[in-house]
Amino acid sequence: MKNKDKERLKIRIAGPEKVFWEGGAFAVSSKNSQGSFDILPQHTSFLTIVEDQPIKISNQKKKMLQEFRFPQALIYNRNNRVAIYTLGTSE
Repeated sequence: MKNKDKERLKIRIAGPEKVFWEGGAFAVSSKNSQGSFDILPQHTSFLTIVEDQPIKISNQKKKMLQEFRFPQALIYNRNNRVAIYTLGTSE
């Protein structure tokens, strides 16, 4: 893996019939039942459910690239790949 690849996350946000967003970014931030969290490059494996909270995709300078909100979403991270699955639609 190239050094530059270690500094970015590969993110895919999808539902059963649609890919809402796919691309690279520096951070995924949201809030689950335990509180706020950020997924950054080299984050340990992570799995959580987010209910009706903003899911923010941002670059290294904390500038937000995209924001999504679903009734319920499953967020999974492993090896700098973040998969976000939902059955709902984005607001």
